[in-house]
Amino acid sequence: MNEYPTTTAPGRPTAYSRVTLSRIMTAVDVNLYGTVHGGVLMKFVDDVAGAAAARHSGGTAVTAAIDEIVFSEAVRVGDLVHAYAQVNWAGQTSMEVGVRVTAERWDSAEGEPVRVATAYLVFVGVDVGGSPRPVPPVSPETVADQRRFREAEIRRAHRLARRRAIHAYRTAD
Repeated sequence: MNEYPTTTAPGRPTAYSRVTLSRIMTAVDVNLYGTVHGGVLMKFVDDVAGAAAARHSGGTAVTAAIDEIVFSEAVRVGDLVHAYAQVNWAGQTSMEVGVRVTAERWDSAEGEPVRVATAYLVFVGVDVGGSPRPVPPVSPETVADQRRFREAEIRRAHRLARRRAIHAYRTAD
């Protein structure tokens, strides 16, 4: 059998990075309208995404960007909120983490959880000095994971194109 050395680290399966966090929303989380602050949910999203990024990368990972966050339903005091995260794609030092947030309504124990938010965040693996460090690639396991991987590549291409266009515009002045 012929073996050739590779320069890339072996990929980590998508399931390796999956993390779930849950918490009950309380009165301290509420805004003037009686629903949970979007910022409280954003922090919760960042927490679960950071845990998934750290798990995948095998060390410290920091938030580089929140690519998108969409709030689809209000969250209320007493709701049991679950945030599910996984690394969808990884490059040399950066990773895209997808997050889905659901709520179990406190006043309808038999109802299905409601999707309340989705988000995509970019994290960078960093070493002890705070410099970017290599992260392992992602190995999608299911058809859904492969779809998420391809969609993450599209979002990355759009981020880079937007950055180039803005830079070109600013340097044209």
